[in-house]
Amino acid sequence: QVQLVESGGGLVQAGGSLRLSCAASGASSFTLDSMGWYRQPPGKQRQLVAVITSGGRTNYADSVKGRFTISIDNAKNTVYLQMNSLKPEDTAVYYCNAEFHRVTVVDSYAMGYWGKGTLVTVST
Repeated sequence: QVQLVESGGGLVQAGGSLRLSCAASGASSFTLDSMGWYRQPPGKQRQLVAVITSGGRTNYADSVKGRFTISIDNAKNTVYLQMNSLKPEDTAVYYCNAEFHRVTVVDSYAMGYWGKGTLVTVST
């Protein structure tokens, strides 16, 4: 039901910029708690890049602080990642994540969803 679609990846030279977008659809029955970006460099494990709550609280990996900026449009269930001063080590598949919850008088849910990923390649 819920789908996340990333866009904005591509090839960029070191020092350049990219802006990633991720829109969640099919989540009208859920309350958005947070959205974030993770990345998986070649041959490495997936790692947190940045996360933002619906209230605007952010958390960044140390490796991207000062270079990347995450933002959220709660009305559109869309998260953005502005990436500046890109480095070759930023090369990875970037995955969007969204956390939702739903509470009723009889049950509660906390569910996370992932996008398929978008490739960011930073060349020297």
